[in-house]
Amino acid sequence: MIRKIDETISVAPQIAPEEVAGLAAAGFTAIVNNRPEGEEFGQPTGDAVRAAAEAAGLSYAEIPVTHAGFSATQVEAMAKAIEGAGGPMLAYCRSGTRSCNLWALAEASRGGDPAALTVKAAGAGYDISGIRPLLDALAGRA
Repeated sequence: MIRKIDETISVAPQIAPEEVAGLAAAGFTAIVNNRPEGEEFGQPTGDAVRAAAEAAGLSYAEIPVTHAGFSATQVEAMAKAIEGAGGPMLAYCRSGTRSCNLWALAEASRGGDPAALTVKAAGAGYDISGIRPLLDALAGRA
């Protein structure tokens, strides 16, 4: 189930390569994979999703996030992916939660208002209040 956060990004649980052409037809221009390889038995490989994305004319980036948490490198990579998306982006992980959190961190690092980011995430069904102190710090408001 795709959850739209705003006009620039939506997040979703794991996608399958055969879904990618439909995502392109729906107007997405970029896919970001926030899932580590082999996290779950039977999960499609990043290479398979990348090949489908490229075949559909979408850009593709892998920024895997493990249960260890988020790093500055991941936040910077997500910010770069957002800036280069050229249109609506779909980020996915196992459930969509890590993708939503990483989006919020990247946006805060780009000067986004933590309160507004929290409201947008809530509108898509995600409670990111647990990372609010980090959002404030990244936005220079801590």
